[in-house]
Order: sequence, then structure tokens, then C-alpha cells
Amino acid sequence: MHLAYPAVLSALLFCTGLYGVLARRNAILVLMSVELMLNAVNLNLVAFDVWLSKAARDTLHSGQALTLFTIAIAAAEIGIGLAIVLAVYRNRGTSDIDRLRDTAEGREDGTPTDGAADEKAEATA
Repeated sequence: MHLAYPAVLSALLFCTGLYGVLARRNAILVLMSVELMLNAVNLNLVAFDVWLSKAARDTLHSGQALTLFTIAIAAAEIGIGLAIVLAVYRNRGTSDIDRLRDTAEGREDGTPTDGAADEKAEATA
């Protein structure tokens, strides 16, 4: 098999993941898009490792070892990322990235938040 087939598939996967990261507003879909991008990198690593191992008989298959390391890091990243997204969803009630950024910067009308005013609102509620 030619090297072009997995390289093109990897480029398509990476572009799909990049579009998902840039266009999506849901945090879980952004994490899924990051996983697509990591899988595209893994496909490239394995494809180039196989291609280079045909050229040299005495290779260490470092591309495959790096792919296993990347899979382990991606599993940890998705576990921690999903836990953070669920905690934020429970506290704020949304996983929309734009709304979370707006609430972190200040109130919806653009005025900065005041700690004393927030405590008064909580006391009256």
C-alpha cells in the first residue's frame, strides 16, 4: 500500500477535527474533535513507521511506541476533560463554551461582577 492513502486519510481526519474545534460550541463535541485530531496523528505515526521500516530492516518501531504513548495520554486527557466539563455543567447549567467565557469575564450585560453584590443576592434568595 502506498504512503499516500493513510496520509490523505489522516489529513482528512485532522481537518475534520480542526473544523470541530473551531466551529462547535459544546465542550463535549470539542473534546471529541480533539480526539479525532489525535487519531489522525496516530495514523500518520504508524503509517510512516511502517514505510520507514521497509527501507531499513533494523528499526526500533519508534512510531508505534509513540502511538501507544499518545493513546495513553489521550485517554487520560478525555477522562480529566470530561470530568471538568461535567463539573462545570453541574455548577453553571451549560456546557456552551461562549456562555462559559462570558460568565467568567463578567455578567451578561458586560458589567464586572462584585463579590458583595453576589453575596447579597445569595442571602436574599
